[in-house]
Amino acid sequence: MSKESNNVSNSSFLESWRTCVVNQLSSHNIGQKVKVAGWVEDIRPLGSILFITLRDISGMSQIVIRKKSEIDNLYNDALKIPRQSSVSILGVVKQSKAKGISVELDGEEISLLSPAIHPLPIDPTGRVESSMDLRLNSRALDLRNPTNASIFKIRHTILQSVRKTLVDVGCIEVQTPKLIGQAAEGGASLFSLDYYGTTAYLAQSPQLYKEQLTLSLDRVFEISDYFRAEKSNTRRHLSEFVSADLEAAYCDAKDVMKICEKMVTQCIEDVIKKNQSELVILNKKLVLPSTPFPIITYEDAINQLNQYGFTLNLGDDLTDSALKKLGEIYPGYFFIIEWPESLKPFYIHVQDDISQSFDLQFGYLELASGGQRISNREALETRMRRLGLDPKQFSDHIKSFDWGMPPHSGWGFGLDRFSMILTGKQNIREVVLYPRDQSRLTP
Repeated sequence: MSKESNNVSNSSFLESWRTCVVNQLSSHNIGQKVKVAGWVEDIRPLGSILFITLRDISGMSQIVIRKKSEIDNLYNDALKIPRQSSVSILGVVKQSKAKGISVELDGEEISLLSPAIHPLPIDPTGRVESSMDLRLNSRALDLRNPTNASIFKIRHTILQSVRKTLVDVGCIEVQTPKLIGQAAEGGASLFSLDYYGTTAYLAQSPQLYKEQLTLSLDRVFEISDYFRAEKSNTRRHLSEFVSADLEAAYCDAKDVMKICEKMVTQCIEDVIKKNQSELVILNKKLVLPSTPFPIITYEDAINQLNQYGFTLNLGDDLTDSALKKLGEIYPGYFFIIEWPESLKPFYIHVQDDISQSFDLQFGYLELASGGQRISNREALETRMRRLGLDPKQFSDHIKSFDWGMPPHSGWGFGLDRFSMILTGKQNIREVVLYPRDQSRLTP
């Protein structure tokens, strides 16, 4: 612990609800008067001594209230505080005799800031289990559980790491519209809405915008929410999801695959380094994956799967069961490249009837999809027509290809699914604060 963190602030107690968070306290602070704030997890009276377990976002602390007389207001008032209430406590740091606790507070003043009204909808300590729906209905309370809070502390590290890696490789962070007038990928899985008398859609991808931006900004990335009206009631699909998207000028598919691999490995390294306590709480052991990640072609994947009893033809998409088998053959992270043209969007560059595309997999989970894009207007319009799309519907996008569009490549990366992997969770709703699916639009 740094010298600065050992010296807990002694600013006016009347002007502040707390002078430190509980994990700042150590044996270096013994004898100091401090103020902590958080929620009451437990109250245990033992004769003339009252023990309060106080939690805040940083951890847990023990407060000792000593009964000095039968009319001791501090002791009697503390005893009446409902569990999970928000409080502020002034006390002196003392050496603790409790197992696993180095220091505790000898309480002198307690302010009840906001009482918890019982019965609560769920037990945030986790001693009484609640269903996923009940937990999500009371999400803010659910996150007082250290296990659930740990998920989002790790997710915070993931977001910071992804952003830093992409900046370090020369990308500029951008924000593109989420209200759009056309489908980015020509698909039907869009949410529509009235926009001042005109039909608009919620963006399912920043694809067309980020391609246009390579014309001037070279390398760009965006981390944002997107929307897909897919009726997929699975543990890995949501109607609103967070994606990290990259697009880079003068790069081919292999170039951006390397950036994706670097981002993934750096993120895992950062979580291992910064979130050891959260990983312990989650009982999750992370190991830095070997690089480079294995790369297999789509055709090789088909041939291997057929050796295991599948009946797949070239041009068939890979089912969940097929991807699960590939995940057994290639445990961990691996790329599938050179997908058939028919299985990839209109903007993917095609050479000799093979798309210059890739998916990044972790077992059966698709984490990223990307590739080299078409950078020639005539080739783009031809591909659109071949897929039954009208180039006139994409005129605002296509016109930028007359302005010196560079060759470019990119990908979209599912941060929610990546969070599942790094926290060991099996349901994507566990790693999203307020998930949205077919049956959930609140809270």
